[in-house]
Amino acid sequence: MDRRAFLADSIGAATAAAGVPPAPNRPTPPGNQGAVGTAHLIELREGLRSLYHLDNAYGGGDVRSLAVRHLHRIQRVINTSRYPESIGRQLQLLVGETAEHCAWLYYDADDQDSARRYWGEALTTATVLKDSSLEILVLASLSMQASYEGRPRDGYDLARAAKERAARLGSPTLQSLLASREARALSLLGDDTAARRSLMESMRLAERRDRGRPAPEWAAFHGAAELDYAHGLLYTESGHHERAVHFLRAALAHQDRTYGRNRALYRLTLARSLVNADSVDEGAAHAVESLEHLEEVESGRVTRRLTEVIDLLDKRDAVSARDATRELRDYLHERRAA
Repeated sequence: MDRRAFLADSIGAATAAAGVPPAPNRPTPPGNQGAVGTAHLIELREGLRSLYHLDNAYGGGDVRSLAVRHLHRIQRVINTSRYPESIGRQLQLLVGETAEHCAWLYYDADDQDSARRYWGEALTTATVLKDSSLEILVLASLSMQASYEGRPRDGYDLARAAKERAARLGSPTLQSLLASREARALSLLGDDTAARRSLMESMRLAERRDRGRPAPEWAAFHGAAELDYAHGLLYTESGHHERAVHFLRAALAHQDRTYGRNRALYRLTLARSLVNADSVDEGAAHAVESLEHLEEVESGRVTRRLTEVIDLLDKRDAVSARDATRELRDYLHERRAA
């Protein structure tokens, strides 16, 4: 069975494929006549959690349709079932969290207009419910998107807004993540000094992760690999490609192997920096090696990075660059024809 058919089968089957154990005796959410209880809420939340695992492994391209269906499912339950007020609030929060994840998946698939729309839905839910954790998550995500789209001033302002709201939560890991988003925007603005200062702040906060309050579940991914990658991007923006290589190697080494999409992105980013640092043979080798990850990943962001690497290699007069360019282009052609 190919990847797309496998993923489209069902959220339940996908959960098993991602290595997430199913809950025993899962109930089906009721229709018009039933009442929603805690068991139904747990089932719906487990569905969202399984989507997180699938995204980490396979990227947003194939998973987004499952996420949208799950969002519609929760909205149907809200609008066709009976439940106490406490359950109703949790269902509404789950709608916001699922909309936010839909946005992330569309962002990863490089459909930025759809991503913005779903982040708007999530931010509306956060505002109505006065849920600070969801609001911070959306602001941080919008900051990331703004930087990705070449709007670093917006990225900086959004990161600052998220930092202000996160200060009262007292979570070093969360504050570290937001400082790294701020650093990314500052580096794109060309303010290297301020960017390094924010990134140093992010590192200091990460070292205090065992103090203060724990991070929200959605921020738990932030750690050594993310910080190394942020350093690599900072040095890339300032043109210090050899320094970037050092940190990007570390990011790839620290990245958990269950994060297939991130490993593909990190390896291609390392390849890009190696070529820019005139280590063409090694850069070409890493680019070709990334195909092992790409066979399992559907991510518009990763495909864009692959195209950048191909363009760089195409300009180099080296046998390794020509061979890699041919192999990478053949892969893209086959992928698009599939």
